[in-house]
Amino acid sequence: MTTVAPRSVAQRLADAPKVRDTILAAAAAARGVEGADPHAFAHAWLFTGPPGAGRSNAALAFAAALMCEDPSEIGCGRCKSCCDALAGTHTDLVHVVPRELAIKVEPVREIVAQASRLPTVASHRILIIQNADRLTKEAADVLLKTVEEPPEQTVIVLCAPSTDPQDISQTLRSRCRHLYIPAPSQREVVRVLMEEEGASEHDAQLAAAASLHHIGRARKLVTMESVQSRRAAAINLAELVFHGAQGFQAVSTLVKRVQKEAVDDYAEADAAEREKLEVALGVGTKGRGAAKAMSGTASELKELEAAQKARATRRKRDALDLSLVDLAGIYRDALVFKSGAEVPLTHPDFSGLAEEIAKRVSLEGLVACQDAIAQCRARLHQSVDPTVAFNGMLGHIRKACGAR
Repeated sequence: MTTVAPRSVAQRLADAPKVRDTILAAAAAARGVEGADPHAFAHAWLFTGPPGAGRSNAALAFAAALMCEDPSEIGCGRCKSCCDALAGTHTDLVHVVPRELAIKVEPVREIVAQASRLPTVASHRILIIQNADRLTKEAADVLLKTVEEPPEQTVIVLCAPSTDPQDISQTLRSRCRHLYIPAPSQREVVRVLMEEEGASEHDAQLAAAASLHHIGRARKLVTMESVQSRRAAAINLAELVFHGAQGFQAVSTLVKRVQKEAVDDYAEADAAEREKLEVALGVGTKGRGAAKAMSGTASELKELEAAQKARATRRKRDALDLSLVDLAGIYRDALVFKSGAEVPLTHPDFSGLAEEIAKRVSLEGLVACQDAIAQCRARLHQSVDPTVAFNGMLGHIRKACGAR
């Protein structure tokens, strides 16, 4: 991997000037810089933006700006505090990255306890909660008091897709200062992939377009063959729609593959997590008191298994959803060809397939294909069996395309 020179907060956020200016102004106010707007700082923030926009990266940049030790440059990116904050390892930074389907009450109580502690080395203690849209109503209520009246040296940053009440508690939203994080530009995604992942310009441009500027997904597209192959399999469903039973067979294969990879990719980490808990509980020990110590381990191991199952369910759902986004992209490209619009393609490496679909399917049919994919995505989030949802989608697409 290419060695990257340290970059200041201002440089990291240059692609989003409004975000950069808001964060640096807040940090300047917190530091008490002469002439800084005292109203620019707040103790509770809500960072929103589309998937892959870099909400958590912006939150870490904010943490670095607040914790920076450089007396003249806020968020220098070079001092130890900046480096630790940007890496998420600073002792006064609590970075919560939930992996389950929902954030429940108990984890939030632990977060609240962390918020009440004084910083040890920095001027502020910073709590970043990713995927705050997963907070249950009860968990949001537990967090509310801390957000309303945070300790003087504590800053809380919630990261969520939007301010919609269905995404995050409106009561929490009203207590936070809102900062929208826009999707990065194509140029910024390409820069990240070339400088930080060592990707060629061609591969970086393709990944940036195919991922819809989702930096996390773009990284995987240039570094993981399994992700590249899975994307191709999803897009090729649009071709197999015209080949009868082959389409349904391909759907079944894709669903099974995505679900298996979602489990296999984390099997080692899950096993290590279980082993760590077993060691802590003394599983396998012998001697006086061992039987008594073991009496309470079953429930804790059962809780871990339930948590790992919930995380696996979320990963499967997210991976299947990404496959649907890839499939929708080829029909979007077909619409581009059909309408003669002069805009970049989502899947330029599959332009031939998109052009062929545009020739065979009407404008109304292409729109119906997009609708079928959107309905399938919604059904996945309603816990409909993935194979059933995908087969139903394929049936609607075949009808829209006039396939026999």
